[in-house]
Amino acid sequence: MDFRDKVAIVGVYEHPTRYAPDKTAFQLHAESARGALEDAGLTIKDVDGYFTAGVAGMAPILLAEHLNLQPAHLDSTSIGGASFVAHVRHAAAAIATGQCSVALITYGSTAASQGRAIGTGGREALEPPEQFDIPYGPTTVGAYALVAQRHMYEYGTTPEQQAEIAVVCRRHAGLNPHAKYRDPITVDDVLSSRMISSPLHLLDCCVISDGGGAVVLTSLERARDLPKPPVTILGHGEACAHTGMGQRDITVTAARQSGARAFQSAGLTPWDVDMAMIYDSFTITVLATLEDLGFCAKGEGGAFVQGGRIALGGELPINTDGGGLSSNHPGMRGIFLVIEAVRQLRGEAGERQVEDCQVALVHGTGGWLGIRHSGVTLLLGRA
Repeated sequence: MDFRDKVAIVGVYEHPTRYAPDKTAFQLHAESARGALEDAGLTIKDVDGYFTAGVAGMAPILLAEHLNLQPAHLDSTSIGGASFVAHVRHAAAAIATGQCSVALITYGSTAASQGRAIGTGGREALEPPEQFDIPYGPTTVGAYALVAQRHMYEYGTTPEQQAEIAVVCRRHAGLNPHAKYRDPITVDDVLSSRMISSPLHLLDCCVISDGGGAVVLTSLERARDLPKPPVTILGHGEACAHTGMGQRDITVTAARQSGARAFQSAGLTPWDVDMAMIYDSFTITVLATLEDLGFCAKGEGGAFVQGGRIALGGELPINTDGGGLSSNHPGMRGIFLVIEAVRQLRGEAGERQVEDCQVALVHGTGGWLGIRHSGVTLLLGRA
């Protein structure tokens, strides 16, 4: 479905906190919702579609009650860190087909203040497919480390090349006053940080933070009467990758499918993209995703991220807010990718603004690379 002439993103808000022991996750949802609606020039009474994830069981309904919402359309799609990128697509479809008129997407998490060591602990098998994996004790970081090891073996990718991604994200974080870590780092700093799961060092891994965010969408017709420049969805694609019934190349991500679908629906190519927000749970996530989105061939990601290409001023600036590697990662980061892309397209990014940003790519990843994961790609543009 083509949304570009029908639906627009009209409000975004990122909660400034990175550590909020005095707040609940519900408070972060609510405060973020208030900020995004104010940004959009709308009120909670205008909202008739609600989208959220990261909370279990009946919690989406509890959150609707907390926000005093009785939505005509409710979506709690949960596909890991890509969930909120998918929610943008689902909300656009709901608006375009008349299921709701104003969609609110919220997220809130107190992972850091609760002391949750995301990604490093094992867990019990819950569903039949996991019974083939969990007994061997994989962790999230361990699964991504296996992908990095395989990529290094197959293509000669080096730890230095992966470290370059962390260095660039930290450089961008230095321009973001709300980023959790802002002090510059070098490739040597990354390689000398302690090993978490070989070959991934501490600074190859995302931070753990508290955080919250919200996004508001409505019809493009209505958006033209609202205070902020509307941002439209030019193209979109969703996919998942898993082990299936046999062996597969674990260096290939779901982005190969979702990215192709997004570019095809937009009628664009990777060379039309001015900046990209790529889910950076780990440095290898970014490297493999850039390859599978078509910015370079498989195996060439290591060379692609060097030489300033992915930094501000380069050919493809990425993660201009500092990313999950330096700015924030409360457990599911997809909503922050959308928020920063909208800021860039509106020209609101301040010192980290990409010059004349017309087309932004957002790609969310959820789950475990190398085992089973989701991928959602959006191409966003100025209306």
